[in-house]
Amino acid sequence: MEICDLVVRYGSVEAVRGLSMTAPAGAVTAVLGPNGAGKTSTVETCEGYRRRSGGSVQVLGVDPAQRSGALRERVGVMLQTGGVPGGASPAQVLAYSAGLYERPLSVAALSARLGIDRFARTPYRRLSGGQQQKVKLALALVGRPELVFLDEPTAGLDPQARRDTLDLLSSVRADGVAIVVTSHLMHEAEQLADHVVIVAAGTVVAAGSPAEIVSAHAASRPGSGAALRFTARVGLDLNDMLAALPSGSAAVEDPAGSYRVVGPGGAVGPDLLAQVTTWCAAQAVMPGDLSTGSDPAAGGLEEAYLALTGSATDAPEPAAEVGP
Repeated sequence: MEICDLVVRYGSVEAVRGLSMTAPAGAVTAVLGPNGAGKTSTVETCEGYRRRSGGSVQVLGVDPAQRSGALRERVGVMLQTGGVPGGASPAQVLAYSAGLYERPLSVAALSARLGIDRFARTPYRRLSGGQQQKVKLALALVGRPELVFLDEPTAGLDPQARRDTLDLLSSVRADGVAIVVTSHLMHEAEQLADHVVIVAAGTVVAAGSPAEIVSAHAASRPGSGAALRFTARVGLDLNDMLAALPSGSAAVEDPAGSYRVVGPGGAVGPDLLAQVTTWCAAQAVMPGDLSTGSDPAAGGLEEAYLALTGSATDAPEPAAEVGP
């Protein structure tokens, strides 16, 4: 899937503002952003449910605004709400949906994998939120799609069901399927996604692997990268410490009693550790909480996400309009 300079307007409201992104085959792409950031408008345009105001969209080589029918057997969609008759049972809706495809997955195997077989005969409206979520995920996957859009796929699931779902998605990805996930669960996106696109105010503010986004965020914060860190009494003589270290080293006390030291070029290794502890011993200083690596305060994907998006939200996005 490829999106280039996508624009979606609702009257005077510009919900998506020149957004560009890709979702490759055999990978999980997580689209993250606050409510009203343009995620839903973007995804529904790709699904063929919304008309774009500008830019281009290619889904499996097809423009969904022109030939959405050509994508129906190749794309799976999991909606957050609606789409399943309340009086029908999971067994009925899955069997009916499977019958619409030329090469569907085994309904029995899929139901067993997700635990749906335990409530397969119960009317959908009587299922719990987590059980309904499983059925909607199964409906998105049963047609053996080449691309699947999943909206909050683990919402309402217990820990075991969430693990089972993530395992299933990993196996689907291994089969070469492109998976696009929208979620507010940062730890889940960090665990599952190969590629993350963070959207705020209708445009992409960061894109890359979870590790790349976290690293870029850490690098943008003074004092948050790799370093030797320790605690000690307030007011150590840092100039005297630096005189004992290789030229080009740096040291800072921030906050009081918390020290960060890096070698030349930002290097942190065994030699630096030995030199700092030797200096501390000569000063009768016992370093506490001694550690190396990235600053824990720099956090993971969630910390980067919050820093990038802040309070950047627009008005809630309008309900879907079925496209041509």
